[in-house]
Amino acid sequence: MRPGTEFLRRIAIGVLGLALAAIPAAAQQDYPNRPIHVYIGFPAGSGADILGRYFTIQMEKLAGKPVVVENKPGANSNIAAGIVATAKPDGYSILFIANSNMAGSRYLFKNLPFDTVKDFVPAASYARIAFVITVGAKSPIKTVADLTAYLKGRTQNKYGTTNQTAILASEYYKQVAGVQGVNVAYRTAPEALPDVEDGTLDFMVMDGTFAMGPIKAGKIRALAVTTAERIAGLPDVPTMKEAGLDFEWSPWWGVYLPAKTPAPIVDKVGGWMNQITKTEETRAFLERIAALPMHDNTQSANARLLADIEKWGPLVKAAKIEPQ
Repeated sequence: MRPGTEFLRRIAIGVLGLALAAIPAAAQQDYPNRPIHVYIGFPAGSGADILGRYFTIQMEKLAGKPVVVENKPGANSNIAAGIVATAKPDGYSILFIANSNMAGSRYLFKNLPFDTVKDFVPAASYARIAFVITVGAKSPIKTVADLTAYLKGRTQNKYGTTNQTAILASEYYKQVAGVQGVNVAYRTAPEALPDVEDGTLDFMVMDGTFAMGPIKAGKIRALAVTTAERIAGLPDVPTMKEAGLDFEWSPWWGVYLPAKTPAPIVDKVGGWMNQITKTEETRAFLERIAALPMHDNTQSANARLLADIEKWGPLVKAAKIEPQ
C-alpha cells in the first residue's frame, strides 16, 4: 500500500460515516415530507373514530401534509396497536388509543404480541372521556337506583360491552351495586345500539363520545356519567357518586409512536396535539362529545400511563376478570 493510502481510506470512511449519520438528522428536520397514517382500533362512525378524526383534521393543518385515518377494528384495538408497534419508527405511523388498551391489555390478554411500554413511545395525551350508564329510551328505568332494584329482582340480566373500559366499569357497577348479569360482547357500539334501544340489553356502559348522539336523539337514556363531575354536554345527568354509588372511572386517550422514533419527531407530534387541545374550538368540540381536553407532553403522558398500569392490575383482579 502506497504511503498515505491508509490515511486517505480512513478519511473516506469518516466522511461516509458522517454523511450516513446526517441522513436521519435531515429526515427529522424534514418531517413530515409525505402522508402520515393514524391508526385507530375502532370502525368509522364509532366514538373513538369521531374523536380521532377531529384531531387528525386539525393535525393535517399543522403538519402541512395529508393525515390518513386507518380504521383497524378488532381484538380490543390490539390489531391497530400491533401494526404501529412493528412499524418503521419514522413518525409516519401513529396510534390513537385509550389508556384502557395501553394499561389494561397487559392484564386482560394472556399473549399480547407487543409490550405497551417497551414497543411504544407516547407523544401526548389529548382527551379525557366520560362513559355513560344507559338504557333504552322506552325503558321504565329512570335512575341508577331504579336499574339496581330492577336487576336485583331478576336472575338473567344482560348488559353489553365493546372495550376494556366498559368491561371493567360494568364489573365494578355489578360489585358495588350487588347485582348480577351476563356480559354480551359486541364488536362496536353501533352494533350494540339497537339492543339497548329495544331492551334486549338491560343496560350498557357506553363511551360518551358515541352515546351523546343517540341520547340527544332520544334513542337511549343516560342514567349517570362515570366521571367525578357532571359534564357540560349532559348537565342534568348525575355522576355515579351523586346517584349513590362509590364509583368513578374516567379513561383518557393518547398518541403513541413506535419505540425508537427520534425524539424531535415525537416532540413535534406532541406539540401539534397540545396546540390543538388548547384551542377554544377543540374545547367546544370535546364538550359536545362528553370529553375534556388534556395537555400532557411525552414525559407526563408516559408517567400517567405507568401510574395507570400500576392501578389496573389490582382493579382487574378485584373485578375477577379472567385474561382472554
